[in-house]
Amino acid sequence: MPQIPTEDEVLGYFDKLSNWGRWGPDDELGTPNLITPEVTRRALATVQEGVTVSLAREIMWEGALDVPSPPVHYMIESGEGWASGEKVSARANQAAIDYIGMVFHGVAVTHVDSLAHFFWNGKTYNGKPAHLVSTSLGATVCSVVAAKEGFISRGVLIDVPLVRGIDWLERGEGVSPEDILAAEERFGFKVQEGDILLIRTGQLRRRNVEGPVDRSAGSTACQAACLPLFHERGIAVMGSDTGNDVSPPQYTKVTQPIHQVGITAMGLWILDNADLEALAEACAQRGRYEFMVSIGPLPLHNTTGSPVNPIAVF
Repeated sequence: MPQIPTEDEVLGYFDKLSNWGRWGPDDELGTPNLITPEVTRRALATVQEGVTVSLAREIMWEGALDVPSPPVHYMIESGEGWASGEKVSARANQAAIDYIGMVFHGVAVTHVDSLAHFFWNGKTYNGKPAHLVSTSLGATVCSVVAAKEGFISRGVLIDVPLVRGIDWLERGEGVSPEDILAAEERFGFKVQEGDILLIRTGQLRRRNVEGPVDRSAGSTACQAACLPLFHERGIAVMGSDTGNDVSPPQYTKVTQPIHQVGITAMGLWILDNADLEALAEACAQRGRYEFMVSIGPLPLHNTTGSPVNPIAVF
């Protein structure tokens, strides 16, 4: 069993793995700066078939044990009554109109976190003060609008259950750097600078098979020990089929190290709650675990993230 770093070692990551100032004192984009035009062209070169695979979960309106605050959907206008001629409406045209509202942070909606989502010692990425993300104005720094051009890069899938020969990782268990290195060796790729690194734990598959459980049951995710590898390889975005931190927490102070160190120190954009099941099947069918990925966050003014529908292209 791989040894996990001590909390003191993880606390040291805030300085050791810091990208503050790397792209200038005013930078609010962070690691996606590593997705250069050359990196994007390299990603385009991985497309051989033009087959697309969505990496997003369907957004559902019903609550569940692990979704206490589900998205809200209602119809402002519908088709009811138009066929019979009994429609009473101030609208001249026959059309349906929706309203949608949601708390996308959590464990249900596929979304990206901007660099305004987490703080450490009162600051977020690049030393920006936490008070600049306020209840009245929102994220006046490091908002998701920094990513309005989107991320198009090479994606790499680390299918941990496949590598380990299991159905899924247990809740409370962490993905280790050794899992990533084992996948590289087995499938013949290497995680490179500017990559979008996707980690499949099988937790979503387990939910699909066994049903939802209360969030107190815990979650698997990458363990904090993976953070130095992320920094060393220079990944631009990382994501998984979970909320991206092991729970119950493995540390007292750094309770969500992937988010706390990744966002605030490294400037790492995080993709939470991806659906990697169809992607895993597509990769297994081809024996190929690298592909192009396109992630297009909505340019939501002064927000700390955005729902997304990432697309992998083979």
